[in-house]
Amino acid sequence: MAFKINISEKTGKTFNLESEGEELVGKELHDKVDGKDILPDLAGYEFEITGASDKAGFTAMKNVEGIGLNRVLLSYGKGMKKKPRKEGKKKSSKNKPKGLRLRKTVRGKVISKEISQINLKVLKEGSKKLAEIFSKGEEKVKEEKSE
Repeated sequence: MAFKINISEKTGKTFNLESEGEELVGKELHDKVDGKDILPDLAGYEFEITGASDKAGFTAMKNVEGIGLNRVLLSYGKGMKKKPRKEGKKKSSKNKPKGLRLRKTVRGKVISKEISQINLKVLKEGSKKLAEIFSKGEEKVKEEKSE
């Protein structure tokens, strides 16, 4: 199964690609990945895996071991954005009630075949800019559509 890979720069610009990326299987969150493992054009780049989610939308968490699904008790943050029932539509400056914790399903930190999306952050840039590399792909797609 192909991974949907999101690569983000320090400027905030994000580039998307779809890749088989067999080299990514077995890596963990916050591991460093060589650019040429993802695409040959990305030689010289170094990325960090910042996050991932599976085909059902469960996020991978760094403090959950393994590749499987686990139910973890979470407070507000990654994987938990729910409001309590009694809050209703009341708008307040503090939208996060104190002490609310819920048990949510999350995936382990190891990349496996069940993962569908991987988020990467650029640590070291290569010789070509990411905008140049990914603009070539867009031009090819536009040419195919026009034909």
